[in-house]
Amino acid sequence: MDAAALLALDAAHVWHPYAPMPGRVPPLLVTGARGVRLELADGRELVDGMSSWWAAVHGYRHPVLDAALAEQSARMSHVMFGGLTHEPAITLATTLVDLTPDSLEHVFLCDSGSVSVEVAVKMCLQYQRSRGRGDKRRLLTWRGGYHGDTFTPMSVCDPEGGMHALWRGVLPEQVFVPAPPSGFGAPPDPSYVDTLAAAIARHADELAAVIVEPVVQGAGGMRFHHPEYLRVLRELTEEHDVLLVFDEIATGFGRTGRMFAAQHAGVTPDVLCVGKALTGGYLSMAATLCTAEIADGISMGELPVLAHGPTFMGNPLACAVANASLGLLADGGWEHDVKRIEAALRAGLAPAADLPAVRDVRVLGAIGVLQLDHPVDMAVATEVVTAHGAWLRPFRDLIYTMPPYVSTDADLAVVTSAMLAAAAAA
Repeated sequence: MDAAALLALDAAHVWHPYAPMPGRVPPLLVTGARGVRLELADGRELVDGMSSWWAAVHGYRHPVLDAALAEQSARMSHVMFGGLTHEPAITLATTLVDLTPDSLEHVFLCDSGSVSVEVAVKMCLQYQRSRGRGDKRRLLTWRGGYHGDTFTPMSVCDPEGGMHALWRGVLPEQVFVPAPPSGFGAPPDPSYVDTLAAAIARHADELAAVIVEPVVQGAGGMRFHHPEYLRVLRELTEEHDVLLVFDEIATGFGRTGRMFAAQHAGVTPDVLCVGKALTGGYLSMAATLCTAEIADGISMGELPVLAHGPTFMGNPLACAVANASLGLLADGGWEHDVKRIEAALRAGLAPAADLPAVRDVRVLGAIGVLQLDHPVDMAVATEVVTAHGAWLRPFRDLIYTMPPYVSTDADLAVVTSAMLAAAAAA
């Protein structure tokens, strides 16, 4: 079927994310991908500056990941996880325990990032209930966050700036504090620490957990904050007998320059969510890790099991490719790559500070952000960046990149040039 016919069927039947139906802006038709390049039906190739929504950290058609997928499919593609187990899942859980901060000992494998947050909240609620504290069922978070599009995650996304204000009155009412002061390197603000302390103390009797994205708030605005606020949260939650959940779906596996963003602060949460880069972008999979205390508490409750069981939990194909992806990270070469990417993004985006529409330029690890003084015109921005040979997906007032770790300096030059051109066009 030719490209025109495919796009006509797409327009008629396919509902794309965050888009009306039918769509107003035709999508680009991808026919293949290799390395960091997307191959389009019209013959163009674009350098992917998005890692396919931050997941394809090793690029496309990586021989190690391809081989892992093929070898596992020759054994078994799927088997139910209830009452059965298999080597790929056991290896993956063990590796995650070894990689993540100390004390996270138990791993619940699930389908996607949003589901991992659902599981994390369910863990916290069941734990509190098992201790006879059923009134502790609310969550506290800071504004500017994003945790997914299913109902519980929506309830802890930013209630005003997020995409979920439509559901006010339907979603559970959570507790929000102001967003953390911006700036990874900026000194912590004592008054903000006081704000956190007051809010947690005031609501301690009803709080099951605090949930935040550590160091980087992703889809809520690509904001960076000082790691000290994570240490403060750890101290306050321990003081008030509240659980602490870190959502590292976007930041995990090296994106901020550490394997996990929590390691910038040197603290361990009670529950940790990971996803996206877990399988190198090959298959949908996420995981929720918790401490032995959480697991033991649930096991001693009125319902001594975690009441959750996705059909594709522990899918062998996803586990096998995740093991291969984590194996590629095991030699530590990603650290050099992320530092190199950070330097290239800083140099390549520095001229944007002189552009009249640019309000802020910020870089951390393999994340580069241009924040404008007005919302991005998506159609114009997409036309500009693709004309410069790159694929980016701006949103709100942000033109940003989270490139694959295998991007060369030449690839990064294409991406930063495209970002500068889009900002200039704005």
